[in-house]
Amino acid sequence: MDTKLRVHRAPKTLITGNGCVSQIGIEAKKLNGTKALILTDPGVACSGSVTDVERPLRDAGLEVGIYDKAVPEPPMSSVEEIVSFTKKGGYDIVIGFGGGSAIDIAKVVAALAPNNDRLEDYVGVDQVPRKGLPLIAVPTTAGTGSEVTAIAIFANEKLNVKQGVVSPYLIPNIALVDPVLTYSCPAGVTAASGMDALIHCVEAYISVNATMHTDPLAAEGIKLISKSIRTAVYDGASAWARHNMAMGSLLGGIAFGNAGVGAVHALSYPIGGTFRVPHGVANTLMLPWVMEYNMLACLRWFRQIGEVMGEDMTGLSDREAAAKTVTAMRQLADDLNLPQYLSDVNIPESAIDDLADSAMGQTRLLDNNPRKLTREDVVQIYRNMAVRPGSRPLS
Repeated sequence: MDTKLRVHRAPKTLITGNGCVSQIGIEAKKLNGTKALILTDPGVACSGSVTDVERPLRDAGLEVGIYDKAVPEPPMSSVEEIVSFTKKGGYDIVIGFGGGSAIDIAKVVAALAPNNDRLEDYVGVDQVPRKGLPLIAVPTTAGTGSEVTAIAIFANEKLNVKQGVVSPYLIPNIALVDPVLTYSCPAGVTAASGMDALIHCVEAYISVNATMHTDPLAAEGIKLISKSIRTAVYDGASAWARHNMAMGSLLGGIAFGNAGVGAVHALSYPIGGTFRVPHGVANTLMLPWVMEYNMLACLRWFRQIGEVMGEDMTGLSDREAAAKTVTAMRQLADDLNLPQYLSDVNIPESAIDDLADSAMGQTRLLDNNPRKLTREDVVQIYRNMAVRPGSRPLS
């Protein structure tokens, strides 16, 4: 029985379904918006999909400005210019439109625009002092779940590591999830972002802070994503697969936004921060190796994850079933052509000590992990995955 004090947070309004982006103007007016800033990245801007957001905002009577230079895997230094742009433009509502990076930037821009604080002041848990401008999040990938979380992740260029800003004041007022917006997402991005969403569900499910509220969401997310991600990657026009991926990502975002993620993310952050490996790729890289380490601490949970994925566990012990789940995750990453060894992303063995030191600093994440890790454990995990069999070690 879980008798701990629990807090469950999510946006006040969730709007989902094909074509629901058309409602954004109506919702922006409900938030008393008069001049909206659409914050997105160059890739989304080039796709032409910004008009799907801009048109209904203008039809509702709002003035609209667009900032389309948000940087994927955003460094902290990129935020100051956007905050200044927002202030000078007199915007009173922010629309985060794009992948997780654009939405994360929108979160902190909305928080920073009404004052003179710096992003560095907000790093950590509950360091944001107040709610900022109204915020609507509209994802174009099925991945980060950022549209429903209180978290924004940035690269600290000085420390070569990713750091989080965690505050309920970052939760968007409205999350608007339209699967149609993901149809144009390239196969590689669909694979990496989709695995990121799956990992959110897996880590939330085994987190020491999992609850009766988050477990069903995480389990359903695992089911939806694991059964549709291959189709979404190799048949991107499949409405069924795109809908399942978008909903699975949404459920995973709510689940991990409350239960937290663990060692997969903790060990992937230094890989992304130091070697600029995209977040979803770095997480996928770490997943089977961290699951292998965690397995003995959560045999029953791994069995359940495998069953939800559709693996036949008939006649298997919990130990055998858990191992089969890890194998299934390896096979999934392989089917999606995603890396599973440090050498696959050109990281040499000589970097392991520095990676381990950086990973051990991710205490917020490591505290959620079901099996505790020492620095020696982290080093060993990195060593286990250092070089793909048959490949030569990198210098």
